[in-house]
Amino acid sequence: MKNTIIFFCTLFIFNVSFSQSDTKEIFRFDKKYYEAVDKWVVSPRKATDTTYSLSFIYIDEQAGFTENFETELSVTANGLKKVKSELDNVSFKARLSNTTISIAILSPEQVKQLGLPEQPDWLKSYKQNAGTVSYLTKMGYYYNHVGASKLALTPLLKAYEKEPHFEGLEFELSYAYNAIKQFKKAITVLEKAIQNNPNDYYFFRELGYSYKNLNQVVDAERIYKKGISISDNDFEKSEMAVNMAQTYFELRNRKKFDEWAKLTRKFAKEGSRYAKFIDYFESKWNEK
Repeated sequence: MKNTIIFFCTLFIFNVSFSQSDTKEIFRFDKKYYEAVDKWVVSPRKATDTTYSLSFIYIDEQAGFTENFETELSVTANGLKKVKSELDNVSFKARLSNTTISIAILSPEQVKQLGLPEQPDWLKSYKQNAGTVSYLTKMGYYYNHVGASKLALTPLLKAYEKEPHFEGLEFELSYAYNAIKQFKKAITVLEKAIQNNPNDYYFFRELGYSYKNLNQVVDAERIYKKGISISDNDFEKSEMAVNMAQTYFELRNRKKFDEWAKLTRKFAKEGSRYAKFIDYFESKWNEK
């Protein structure tokens, strides 16, 4: 039995040389960690290493994407073999980030060859709330947060079927739809969300974005104005304003651009990214 000491770390890319040529046919290091949830995985090794680290990736409901290091393995003439390691006696976890290197997912045959269960027993303690609306919404949030919105849809839609107005769910679902350019689906979700809660400016921010990207400029402007009027967050106001300024920059409508540029500068901090966008648009106005 593993002892109860748990170490945490965050994985980053280091300037080291990894050796993959000798295991090209065995491992394919072509998956991001968010594509390997609830899977056994192997990470690339350094050129000087003789073994690979064997891990299991899951989502911690409180902490997000996590890699649990299990042991080490080697590639032999007879296939894969677990190697005795210090990791055998310590639970060592890494919180994963966008700088985490790509990994290889073990095939079902490789999992069987190593004598591994489909999922480790300890995973059950992290799945106690699985299937609840709260849990599914949180899973969707974590996928959205790392830019994997397509993967976010599965848990979010399951939650939406059960309790569509659960706090945070409609925003995450509409955000995911917008991120993968399914703007009409985002609009459907957001219109129902606003009927239920007309005071959440995040709904208006996402809805304005949907209309903007469908080139429904009048609707986008109407929605953004409403969102700005009810928001108490200057940053969000500046984001909505700069989106409309960009739209009118692209349409070369100077009068409307100036209106929204002024609003952007009103709410954006001096020297901020959105304020600089306005400077850039103005500098490029006469270019085709």
